[in-house]
Amino acid sequence: MLNKVHHIAIICSNYEVSKKFYTEILGLEIINEIYRKERESYKLDLALQGTYCLELFSFPNPPARLSRPESTGLRHLAFEVNNIEKIIAHLNSFKIEVEPIRIDELTNKRFTFTRDPDELPIEFYEKNSIN
Repeated sequence: MLNKVHHIAIICSNYEVSKKFYTEILGLEIINEIYRKERESYKLDLALQGTYCLELFSFPNPPARLSRPESTGLRHLAFEVNNIEKIIAHLNSFKIEVEPIRIDELTNKRFTFTRDPDELPIEFYEKNSIN
């Protein structure tokens, strides 16, 4: 019945900061950007390697997201990477803190977490398992 995940929508507190994070730092490409005057809201459509996957919204004064303790709802976004050290070095070059590398005990693959500008956890999961 379901074909694939069509997109994930994120509401941000500071549109320009989040736009920079997702496009300039993580490298997602802008497909479309519109300002909806009646909603006082931007909508930014983003793609990963040509595939539409993320919508970034701004709204006036959205409530803060509960992150800690973890609350019901979206837990995190996860992106597959080829090399965990490269993404960590890239994020560190922007002064973005990254958690220590962990190993998934079920798959033996390495992963780590950081947070977007609104504290949404972002996971980076290495494509190949370690030997």
